[in-house]
Amino acid sequence: MRFVNRIALAALPLLFACQTVPPATVPKATPIQAPLGPPPKPRIALVLGGGAARGFAHVGVIRALEQEKIPIDMIIGTSVGSLIGAIYAADVSSFELEWTAFQLEKDDIFDFGVMNAVAGMGFAKGDKLEAWVKSHIKPANIENLRIPFAAVATDLNWGYKVVLDKGSLARAIRASAAIPGVFQPVQHQGKILVDGGVVDNIPISVARARGADIVIAVDISANVGNTNITNLVDVTLQATNIMFALNVEQSKKNADLLITPLGIGDIGMLDFTQKKRCMQAGIEATQKALPGLKQTIDAWVAARSRSATPAP
Repeated sequence: MRFVNRIALAALPLLFACQTVPPATVPKATPIQAPLGPPPKPRIALVLGGGAARGFAHVGVIRALEQEKIPIDMIIGTSVGSLIGAIYAADVSSFELEWTAFQLEKDDIFDFGVMNAVAGMGFAKGDKLEAWVKSHIKPANIENLRIPFAAVATDLNWGYKVVLDKGSLARAIRASAAIPGVFQPVQHQGKILVDGGVVDNIPISVARARGADIVIAVDISANVGNTNITNLVDVTLQATNIMFALNVEQSKKNADLLITPLGIGDIGMLDFTQKKRCMQAGIEATQKALPGLKQTIDAWVAARSRSATPAP
């Protein structure tokens, strides 16, 4: 019996040595999260509508946006909107924009002449406007502007909307602002062009087609009612106002933010005496709209950030 016990005691170490040792428990590694990058930024387009002398309201809109550091990634303009937009796109300074725009007078644009109307296709040729642009905006071509830019005109032969985004800046602005009956049509890029407001006075669709995520549109349309029509120029301008108002009603619905400067709808298209009034109206309308714009931008950023976040 003692012999058996001794054998059993001697075998115990071997028995325990043959048992499987459970693996050591390794704590789970905490996944390392990559550092978050900057939040996405929307491409913001500023769309400036036509309205001749009321276009000085665009200067106030741009000043207010710049003061609030709202980035502008592209500018699309029709008629006077193309002129004001191009001045800003060239320099990206609301101070320089105001300085340059306020030098503009009616006689710098309208080269009226009796023979123009009799022998041509408009009261004014448009040479003065083109020369003014060349002397006041440094880049000669649209491609050289600091902010991507396009001017909208109308193909007079076929009624198509024409987007001018390359080539001569002065010629593009002249074509975009060639109010039918007031200015002679413009030969450009193999087409006969007139004011873009004929087909689209607030060309929001152009901004969308060029990849804009958020569109700020500025409507400076006139009050359509007018009982002071006394000559052929008045008739032409009133017909133009009616035409512009009709297509604005359709296009402005597609803006993320529509800015409508108040109290300037009664200013005549050729009245360059109300520059300060128009500019102040643009500032005030933009300041009023800024909270809604910032909410729109924040909502866009939040939605894109959520879609970019991988599922756990």
